[in-house]
Amino acid sequence: MGARSKARKRAVDILFESDLRGLDPTALLAERVGAPELAPVSEYTISLVHGVVEHAEDIDRLLADQAHGWALARMPAVDRAVLRLGVFELLFSAEVDDAVAIDEAIELAKLLSTDDSPRFVNGVLGALAALPRSS
Repeated sequence: MGARSKARKRAVDILFESDLRGLDPTALLAERVGAPELAPVSEYTISLVHGVVEHAEDIDRLLADQAHGWALARMPAVDRAVLRLGVFELLFSAEVDDAVAIDEAIELAKLLSTDDSPRFVNGVLGALAALPRSS
């Protein structure tokens, strides 16, 4: 697993834990960064978590619009975290190509969630990637 893939997984871990525990993701991130007994947190993980938090309202609105038949609250928490990260990289980060953002999210879903999750993640992110974007 490459450095960016590891950073993405760490970001999903933080987003997932903060969601389950009802904590602010940036506060949880700060705890992880400041804990010398834990593995170091990469700059890319930090930028991903901050990006998801900064665009959280838009990300959740887009997910609710595209996840037909699935309310955000009904999604498995790990799928929600993977999708939030995927939407951020897909639509709000210029650092990653669309195909890479989708592929990385699918790989995280394969690694962390159910057998049906990769297809679900692919469908939602694929639909978002197909939407017209303003420049």
